[in-house]
Amino acid sequence: MTDKFLQFPVIDPIIFSIGPVSLRWYGTMYLIGFLAAMFMANKAADRSNGLWTRDQVSDLLFYGFLGVILGGRVGYVLFYQFEYFLSDPLYLFEIWQGGMSFHGGLLGVILAVFIFARKTNKSFLVVGDFVVPLVPIGLGMGRLGNFINAELWGRQTDVPWAMVFPTDPLQVPRHPSQLYEFALEGVVLFAILYVISRRTRSLGLASGVFLIGYGVFRSIIEFFREPDAHLGLYFSFISKGQILSIPMILAGILIIYLGYLSQQKSAIAQGSSAADKKKPAAGDKKANKKSVKGNS
Repeated sequence: MTDKFLQFPVIDPIIFSIGPVSLRWYGTMYLIGFLAAMFMANKAADRSNGLWTRDQVSDLLFYGFLGVILGGRVGYVLFYQFEYFLSDPLYLFEIWQGGMSFHGGLLGVILAVFIFARKTNKSFLVVGDFVVPLVPIGLGMGRLGNFINAELWGRQTDVPWAMVFPTDPLQVPRHPSQLYEFALEGVVLFAILYVISRRTRSLGLASGVFLIGYGVFRSIIEFFREPDAHLGLYFSFISKGQILSIPMILAGILIIYLGYLSQQKSAIAQGSSAADKKKPAAGDKKANKKSVKGNS
């Protein structure tokens, strides 16, 4: 029955091993994403005319890395394994068992950006706009890692590109949803944010578009992705990933609006300041009157 569908390519998740230490494709994908993000961030800092330095980039990426790891783990436990956590609170620290949540990692990164902005006296939205174009790189590479690990596969289907995954106990053809996520959350979202960050200086626009874009793309892909077995679907049609994406979309809209208001206030303040500079002082008015009388 499955012969007419694509078979999962034989990919060893371990690149090589030296004694008990193994280098896995999954970790390598994230390392590549991190190095690519650092390269792009340093280039952006060099073009910022002194607004950003490479040292600040290093600090920001370190904060962000901690936010992803800690937030991702805490989010996974609270969002997807909360009942298990209640029965065994130490499960939160059992990171060797795996389990990371994007939405938890996002909250961790938001907290990291807030701390970094306070430390460097930068606007939260300015820091957010600087960092969000880098995020899809890591997202895309992570989804490739999921594909290589043959995990987080999609729902059963009969489309021509359906694939049979070796880790699937049912051995049925499924959507390669990891590749859908790589394309939308990685490639497409990166292209959108790259254009926005290079062509506009609207405060909060990049941050807001990232939240909206990821929320929309994730919600679409969830219709093709197999729900978590212990969670299933809520109301028979909506997944936990879609529920968690709704606040992201709303937050993105709010951030764009707040950024617009902030720029409007700044423009009004600058206009008032410029008008005050052009307005002659009271002493200047008297001097001008005397000068007119003397010349008459």
